Amino acid sequence: MTQRIGTAGLLRRVAAGATAVLAATTLLAGCSGDTGGTSAPSKSPDPKTDLLAAVPDEKDPAFRFSGTDETGSAVSGLVDPAAKGTELTVIEKDAEAGFTMKLSFRVVEERSFMKVDFDGADELAALLKLPKKWMELDETKIEDPEGVPGYEGADPGNTGVILRVADGVAKQADGSYTGTVDLTGDPAVAEAMEGLDLAALADKAKAVPFTATVGPDGNLATLTLDIPAAGKKKAAKYAVKYYDFGTAPKITAPTGDDVQAAPASAYEMLNG
Repeated sequence: MTQRIGTAGLLRRVAAGATAVLAATTLLAGCSGDTGGTSAPSKSPDPKTDLLAAVPDEKDPAFRFSGTDETGSAVSGLVDPAAKGTELTVIEKDAEAGFTMKLSFRVVEERSFMKVDFDGADELAALLKLPKKWMELDETKIEDPEGVPGYEGADPGNTGVILRVADGVAKQADGSYTGTVDLTGDPAVAEAMEGLDLAALADKAKAVPFTATVGPDGNLATLTLDIPAAGKKKAAKYAVKYYDFGTAPKITAPTGDDVQAAPASAYEMLNG
C-alpha cells in the first residue's frame, strides 16, 4: 500500500479478524496556513503529463481521501506528508452479530495507533476490554510485519502508478480526462489492485476505461476505473477521491488521556 486504496484490503483483513474475535465472544456471552494546496501544474501538450503532474506528492499539504477498491470495500482518511502521517478508517457491518465496527489506524512516522468503535455492541466491547480511545501498538507483538498500515507516501490510492500505464489520455470539453489503463503493464499496478483477478479479465485487463478530474488548485481530485465483468465477477469500480488540500487537519500522535497502550485483545484482532 505500496500503500493503496487496496489499503482497504489490509484493513478488511484486520477487520475480518476482529469480526471473528467478536463473533466468538458473542457465542461465549494538511498545512500551515496554506489553503490553496499546491499551485496548478504547468500545462503541457500531453494530457497524460498534466494528470501525472497533479498526483499528490511529498510537497503537498495535508489532505483528505476516500476510495472504494475493486472488491467494494471503502476506506477514508487523511494524509499529512510533512508529518509522515496517515489516518485510515474502514467500517465493517456484521448483520448476523448485529453490530457495526469502525476500525481506524493512525501512523505518525514510526508510531502506530489503532482505535475500534462499536455501534450496537457496547457490552461486547467492554467484555473484550477494548478502550474507546486510541491504542498505541507495539509492533514486536504483531505477527505479520505488514499487519498495520504505515506511511508509504502521499498517494494512498496509487493513482500515479495507475496513470503511468494509461493510454489514449484525452481531455474532454468538461475538463475531465479519459483513457484506458493496462493493468498488466506494471507489476506495481497488479499489487495495487490485489483483489482483482487479472487472469479472469484476460485481454480486458489491458484496456480498462478510466475517468479523472483535476481540481482548480491543480491537484488530482478523482480517479475512477470501470472494471469490466469477467467470469463470475460483476463489473466494479476502483474509485479514489482526494480533497481538502491545505484545509484538512494536520496529523499528530494522540497524547494524554486520548491514548493508552494496546491491550492483548487488540493484538488478537491483528494476529487473528
